[in-house]
Amino acid sequence: MPVSERRLRELEDLANLARKRIVKMICKAKSGHPGGSLSAIDIITVLYFHAMQHDPKRPDWEDRDRFVLSKGHAAPALYATLAEAGYFPVEKLETLRQMGSDLQGHPDMKRLPGIEISTGSLGQGITVAVGMAIGLRLDKKANRVYCMIGDGECQEGSVWEAGMAAHHYAVDNLTVFLDRNELQIDGPTEQVMALEPLADKWKAFGWHVIEIQGHDINQIVKAIDEAKETHGKPTMIIAHTVKGKGVSFMEGSVKFHGNAPSTEELCKALEDLDKCKGAQP
Repeated sequence: MPVSERRLRELEDLANLARKRIVKMICKAKSGHPGGSLSAIDIITVLYFHAMQHDPKRPDWEDRDRFVLSKGHAAPALYATLAEAGYFPVEKLETLRQMGSDLQGHPDMKRLPGIEISTGSLGQGITVAVGMAIGLRLDKKANRVYCMIGDGECQEGSVWEAGMAAHHYAVDNLTVFLDRNELQIDGPTEQVMALEPLADKWKAFGWHVIEIQGHDINQIVKAIDEAKETHGKPTMIIAHTVKGKGVSFMEGSVKFHGNAPSTEELCKALEDLDKCKGAQP
C-alpha cells in the first residue's frame, strides 16, 4: 500500500532516531556492531512501523507477523526499534551488553519481549524463519514471516539449504531481506568469498527476487507490497546498503563492523545524524 510523503518523512525520522540510539548504546557499552546495525535500520523501521502486524502489549499474540534477525550481531538496530515501538522502556537501551542485562550482544528470546528466536550463529536464523512460515501455513494462518540476513552470512551453507527448502515447500508467506552492504568482519565480501552473481543465485534457487536501495523508504515499502502479492514462492529482497550509513567516518568502513565509537567519535556521529534530512534534534 503506497504511503504519503508525510508518512515517508515520519519513517525516515524514526530510522534516524534509531541511528542515534544505536551509536549511543554501543558507545556506552564500549562493545557492539555499529556498521551492520546502521545499514539495516531503515528496513527494520519500515517493518515494525509500517508493514508488520504486531502488538507490543501482547508479544505472544497469535496473529502477529514474525521477524527474525538472522544476522544477530545487528541486535542494537532491533533493540532500538523494539524500544521505540513500546516493547520495553527506551531507558533500558543504556544497559546494552552489561552484566545481567536483558539486552545481550545477540538477541535472547528468553530475556526480552518481542524476540522471536535467539540468533547469532550465522546461517541459523533463516532456517528457523522457513520453519516458522511452514508452520503458520500448516495451521492455515495468514501471518507473514520476515527475516533479515547478512551478505557475509550467505557464505554459510545452511542459508542455501534453507533457500532450497523454502522453494520446495512454496513458502510464499516468507520474505527475506538481504542486507547487501558488501563488507564483513574480514573485509569486502567479494574478496573474502565472492557472492556475485547474488541475485541470479537466489533466482536459480526458485525465489522471487527484488533488488532495491536499502536506505530508500519508498523502495522498501514497495518491495514489501510486491512480496505480499507474490504467490507460490518465497521472496528475497536484496537491499543494497552502506555499512555504517548516516555516520560519515563509519560509512563503508570495515573497522566499524564490530568496534564501538569513542566518546569523541560519538559526538561526531551525532553531529552527522543531526544533519540528516528530516532528522530529529
